Amino acid sequence: MKPILISIICLVLAACTTVHPGPDVFEVAEKIIQAAEAAGGDEFAPVEMRFAREKLASARLGMEMQKYSVVVYLVEEAEINAELAIEKSRTARSRRLVNELRRSNEELDASLRATFEGEFE
Repeated sequence: MKPILISIICLVLAACTTVHPGPDVFEVAEKIIQAAEAAGGDEFAPVEMRFAREKLASARLGMEMQKYSVVVYLVEEAEINAELAIEKSRTARSRRLVNELRRSNEELDASLRATFEGEFE
């Protein structure tokens, strides 16, 4: 019975230890932030971009302080904020395109109405 109890205690203690995140944890977040910048995140989602950068900087500080569970959480938050910036940028660009096309259609409609006057009524 004692070996089983000792094994269970060892497993519980092993589960409680903090795993040191690898160096690639920052690389993934940095790439996503760069993708957000390329997508226009600074223009269309400046708040999310600021949050992503701040969370990544805090994660680096947490790594120096050896708070690894916090580091993983902050890196994930940075990635989420950067992904949100990408999606907001895509949405804003699509909205801008739709508005431009709508204006173009209105101009064409006005031009056709002026050219053919009463024929459209």
